[in-house]
Amino acid sequence: MNEAARAWGSSPWVLAPAALLLWIAVFLVARKIVLGAMRRVASRTRWAWDDVLVQSLSAPLLVAILASGLLVFGRILPLQPEWDRAFDVLFAFSIVLALVLFVDRATRGALERLAAGSPVMQGARSLVQAGVRGLIIGFGLLIFLDSIGISITPILASLGVGSLAVALALQDTLANLFAGVYMIADKPIEPGHLVKLPTGEEGHVMRVGWRSTWIRLGNNSTLVIPNSRLAGGMIINYDLSDREIAVTIPAGVHFESDLDKVERVTLEVARDVMRTAAGAVPGFEPVLLFQGFGQSAIEVLVVLRAREYPAAPRVRHEFVKLLAARYRQEGIVMPYPIRTIDMPSASPQEKPAGFTRPGTPAGERGGGGASGPVSESTGV
Repeated sequence: MNEAARAWGSSPWVLAPAALLLWIAVFLVARKIVLGAMRRVASRTRWAWDDVLVQSLSAPLLVAILASGLLVFGRILPLQPEWDRAFDVLFAFSIVLALVLFVDRATRGALERLAAGSPVMQGARSLVQAGVRGLIIGFGLLIFLDSIGISITPILASLGVGSLAVALALQDTLANLFAGVYMIADKPIEPGHLVKLPTGEEGHVMRVGWRSTWIRLGNNSTLVIPNSRLAGGMIINYDLSDREIAVTIPAGVHFESDLDKVERVTLEVARDVMRTAAGAVPGFEPVLLFQGFGQSAIEVLVVLRAREYPAAPRVRHEFVKLLAARYRQEGIVMPYPIRTIDMPSASPQEKPAGFTRPGTPAGERGGGGASGPVSESTGV
């Protein structure tokens, strides 16, 4: 009976299940210890991606432990060659499945962290995750087929031809898609930014999608523009890096003005506007520059500053209003344009009916005598 017990205990049909259970138990304990240590280390670091790595390893390690246990189980049993082949295929499938699960979980964790700081990624996370998951499963299937001896060269050739056909058919759509990826990654514009397009439209960005970007214009209408056109053009972003904007206001004073007085009075008004106007930057020191001698006046340029682009018209409005009133109070003249009109001389016979010489009283209309050049000026 002892010999029968020893023979039964040495049977591969007994050893194989015992080895399988022992293998799984030992590696499950090791998995728990290793993952616990990695979690403790990850919790003490500021790097966020190690948490994603630890969370991604749990399920793939379990699949790998079960697959290796089944491989040991099959090697102990005296199976036929076709059954050994089946266990090898099962092991290859399990390992590829573990890799696919690891990459999929890691990618999903990365997308969740990226979406937490990007409103665009939050709206498109499901689409991106589905596309990435499809690629991962496809690569995993190709690896599995190659590992069990099936040639994947014809499959790759077919995929290449099919991808070329799809790319040609969806050329415009793919151009907008890749332009959207570039804009999301590079972030030249984001929702809420005030932008000016190459065609002259100005508005606030509502959303940046994968195919198009929505911009709300000043008249409360929405402009939907393809990403390929937006990414290939020059865009003025008023909110990028610094929302404050310079407000330049030209003016002109009479040639005989006291320029020191003009400078003092203008800067006083500018500082008052900076302190009181809505949307102005109180700490900014205004700048005044005399630009040169224009046709009718000495040209003046005043530089103010607004908190953001929409506040610039209000700051300009307040400054022009206060400056005009202060100039009238101080006696500083802002002249009208001055022009000289030269009229050719004409004999009385050549004057048309109803001709009136500038400055001639009504009773002298139609009088004789040649007329020379006449100067006419307006302004002061």
